[in-house]
Amino acid sequence: MCKPGKPTPPKFNPVGDIIAGTIMAATSVPQLVAYAQGVGYASYRGLATAGPSLFAWGLSTGSPFMSCGVTSITALMAKADLDGESYVAEYGEEEYVKLVAAYSIWVGLCSAALGVLGFGKLAGMVPSNVRKGFKWGCAVGVVASAMPNGLFSGGSKELKKIVASSAAGNIVSFVKSNAPAATGAVSVTNLLYAITHPWEWGTAAAPLFIFCTIFVMKGKNYLPKSLPPGTEVIIATALATLLSMSFDYPGNVVGEIPQLDSDAGIKLGPIRIPVEFMNPKELLAAPVVERFGGSYVTLIITASLFAAVNFLSIMGIASGFEAENGVAWSAPRELVAQGVACGVAGLTGSAPVSGSMSRSLVSRMAGTTSQMSCMFTALLWIYMMPYMTVMSPTPQAALAAVIMSAVIKSVVNPKDLMAMKGTDFIVGWGTGIGTAVTSPTIGFGIGLLLVAVTSLFKPKQKTD
Repeated sequence: MCKPGKPTPPKFNPVGDIIAGTIMAATSVPQLVAYAQGVGYASYRGLATAGPSLFAWGLSTGSPFMSCGVTSITALMAKADLDGESYVAEYGEEEYVKLVAAYSIWVGLCSAALGVLGFGKLAGMVPSNVRKGFKWGCAVGVVASAMPNGLFSGGSKELKKIVASSAAGNIVSFVKSNAPAATGAVSVTNLLYAITHPWEWGTAAAPLFIFCTIFVMKGKNYLPKSLPPGTEVIIATALATLLSMSFDYPGNVVGEIPQLDSDAGIKLGPIRIPVEFMNPKELLAAPVVERFGGSYVTLIITASLFAAVNFLSIMGIASGFEAENGVAWSAPRELVAQGVACGVAGLTGSAPVSGSMSRSLVSRMAGTTSQMSCMFTALLWIYMMPYMTVMSPTPQAALAAVIMSAVIKSVVNPKDLMAMKGTDFIVGWGTGIGTAVTSPTIGFGIGLLLVAVTSLFKPKQKTD
């Protein structure tokens, strides 16, 4: 029996879960498409691959509210770890999808292993200055990834060509030649160039991007309170799509969404689940190890860091729900759940997944009472995929705005970092800048190294 005033978990309500799952399915679609851009593959793949991993998450997680999927951080980390841009340029998108999928499986295996080995307790020991700096550095990377698709009609490809022909191109060439691991430095250089050269912006893409970003950030203040969270995202995306359909929009759009073969999927008696799985032989043949210098040790360490960093997000979300709603959670179980979801993500051609704070909060607000809600969301995404061609004309500038609205405030005004003093200031900003100009994995390592170094200069506490 619970003590008076202590928060209690929600009671199971299947009708409420179906309603909440439907709201989640509708409000999350723009994010799915937008974060696919962040990974570096076609936007429609975000829709096509989101359902199976979320269903697997629902079966394995212990949290009724928590939702998972590709997030801005997992998209950025996968692209950075695999050097996605150069791989796509050399081998094409289809081969890149196989590479990303194989990496997801490695991350899944490492997540499950960390769960079994009891990493959950160790994760709680990561200093807050490292976590806050890492979060800011990742947010900078997300902005650098989304901004080109928002401001330029031709997206990142157009920006790269412009930068290459400018003085900033010399900086990019120098970094690529002398510090190839510092992929973030190239992205930040391109970002700074884009911001400081507004006359290069697309005449249609940039205004649409700015409008949608402001609307998503401020629109909910003017909409009826009865509307579910995320409605402003749907409205902005819908208006941009109607604009593209009504006029000859000159910028990049989502494009054609391929339809699944009528015979593809899983058959369970008379029921067919329209999910397309990757060819196991192609996944095994994907050159994941080669992207890490041919070393399995390096691959395992990097994938384990990926899994560990992602788990910090899950830990933060789960701890919040425990304090506010009385939902107890188990670190080993959630790590294994992350591993299961990443494994299924890899089998369906998706980037690694993790807990999503925004979608989890929407899930709770919508009235979720159990894991049935996210599984219903997953089934809606799977079965509604044939009807998603309605998003083919959606401008990528609008999708970039969805991403930008989620991170821009924390980048421009990092209150947590600004409040730090002394060695915390050094560690926090060092981690953040290191993450922004190198990669999330390297940046996290820089943060831990700074903690070790600065601890040597802290005055020892006197003991009686």
